[in-house]
Amino acid sequence: MAQLSKRSSRINRPREGWAGWLYTAPALLIFSVFIIGPTAYTLYISTFHWNTLNPSMSTFIGSDNYRQLFQSTSPSFLTSAWNSLYYCAAMVIGGTAISLALALLLQRGGRALSASRVAIFAPHATPIVATSLAWVWLFNPQFGLLDMILKDLHLPVLQFLYSSTWAMPSVIVYSLWHEVGFTVVLFLGGLAVVSSELSEAARMDGASPRQEFWYVTWPQLRPVTLFSIVITSISSLQAFTQFYEMSHGGPAYATTTLSYLLYQEAFVLFDTGYGAALAVVLFIVTAAFTLLQRRLGGRLAADL
Repeated sequence: MAQLSKRSSRINRPREGWAGWLYTAPALLIFSVFIIGPTAYTLYISTFHWNTLNPSMSTFIGSDNYRQLFQSTSPSFLTSAWNSLYYCAAMVIGGTAISLALALLLQRGGRALSASRVAIFAPHATPIVATSLAWVWLFNPQFGLLDMILKDLHLPVLQFLYSSTWAMPSVIVYSLWHEVGFTVVLFLGGLAVVSSELSEAARMDGASPRQEFWYVTWPQLRPVTLFSIVITSISSLQAFTQFYEMSHGGPAYATTTLSYLLYQEAFVLFDTGYGAALAVVLFIVTAAFTLLQRRLGGRLAADL
């Protein structure tokens, strides 16, 4: 009987393997056509001085496009990389803190704040193009609402999107308004599975609300926090629409990020090879965040 069962399992394994490949074939085909293929083609283009109108006349230049990244151009790659990291750090730190605070407030408010959940998530469901244009009007230094409020309060009028100092913070404020709703939902889901027994035991032992959060709630929210940080980091590094609509990378390249520089080089200046090199670098950075998520996520799962 044991030998028969072994033979039957050996016979069924190839069938199960072929069935698995058959079921995943459509998804693998779509992934290959729309992800792997374009990625490989972008890597190929990045080694050429690419002629967009006539690709057959393109010149192979090897790694020159990557060397050009660190040469002084206007705007430079390093300036754009710094702007991207600045924007990403502000979105991660500010977005995580605001989202967690709002999630705790909504959880403790119960049904009284149920309508607020819709109001907080609603901006995330709105189109970035439309809402960013609306915020451009709010930030307008002549007739914008925010400057009118500053004038009424007898405070200095800020130029917002027209100032190299305030342009990036202005875009960050809009982006936080638009994106925080998604991470609030993530934290609400994490708070829903926090052990109520541990929280009750901590309160019975005399723990203050701050101690209860720091030693009971926060450790159980670590996986959700990590996921939120990685997702926010990746989306922030790839952000483009709000910079295009609100500031066009200016003033004085203050809001020129890697994504916007990629667009500028590849689709405005038609330096497609250099733009492809920027896309490859951006892909590597994004992949690094994904690998970081897997490694830290595995460690957190082992600790918990």
